[in-house]
Amino acid sequence: MAVSMYRLSIPVFQRGLRVLSSYLDKALAHAQATGLPPEMLVHARLATDMLPLAGQIQRASDTSKNAIGRLAGVEVPRFIDCENSFAELQTRIQKTLAFFDSIAPEQMEGTEATEITLDFSTIKTTFSGDEYLVTFVLPNFFFHIATAHDILRQHGLDIGKTDYLGPFGE
Repeated sequence: MAVSMYRLSIPVFQRGLRVLSSYLDKALAHAQATGLPPEMLVHARLATDMLPLAGQIQRASDTSKNAIGRLAGVEVPRFIDCENSFAELQTRIQKTLAFFDSIAPEQMEGTEATEITLDFSTIKTTFSGDEYLVTFVLPNFFFHIATAHDILRQHGLDIGKTDYLGPFGE
């Protein structure tokens, strides 16, 4: 039995965004316990040429919801990248999850053959839907989750691989 495009995308994105949400909860608790200003963590970076924590969460949200929009041919909610607090980032995650809840598995049927063309300043290429999801979207999505994880670890959060993998059985 083939694995559906829905199963390869929506549940994966939901799980990853829930991991980011749990990271935000832990980061806020860490900031409160250590006296770190929460906004310092929201704007923390691994390197000066990398996006801050807020940017990592924004890109995970955008990467996942834009992929579903392209594949399913549906209108995607647009969010302005203006989150400056844990609460605002949590709201963005919840809005993204709500968008995924609006997508039925049937909307993703046959999308493995959908032609997806990306035309960014640094990338111009065309993929089949399954290539797009597996070789571009998922690695990009996980890059931003892993980078958020690393930013928080760098600032003293006690999170590890089991936090990154998230709860099982959901």
